[in-house]
Amino acid sequence: MLEKYKEKRDFTKTGEPEGRLEESDSKENIFVIQEHHARNLHYDLRLEIEGVLKSWAVPKEPPEKPGIKRLAIQTEDHPLNYADFEGTIPQGQYGAGKVKIWDKGRFIPEKITEKEILFRLEGRRMKGDYVLVKTRFGKGSWLFFKKKE
Repeated sequence: MLEKYKEKRDFTKTGEPEGRLEESDSKENIFVIQEHHARNLHYDLRLEIEGVLKSWAVPKEPPEKPGIKRLAIQTEDHPLNYADFEGTIPQGQYGAGKVKIWDKGRFIPEKITEKEILFRLEGRRMKGDYVLVKTRFGKGSWLFFKKKE
């Protein structure tokens, strides 16, 4: 599950964790959103599912209120310990740029299918019920939004 992640990185040059499949120490699943100042500023949404962080690149700030829909492009799975990563990925490396944690907390999955993920986030900023729904607009293209209360 982490092959694509490892193929894209030279761990002798980047401070990113090498990662391995592992069980979480907690009985609760986690999420993290990392602000990533790469070629273009975007936000990386990561949800703990099946021992990895399933990941999506969100080009605009994540939706904290209902009614805002964001494009989310699915990327490679990341290791669980990536949830704590902050730092600068060096130029010439995949994803070069500054990474900092924008929000982090508990991820409570309600439904997970190939086309739809329904979940609750309990973070500092992101609180409430959210949806990721796969679109037909391109490979790995999803919509990310907060459900109305």
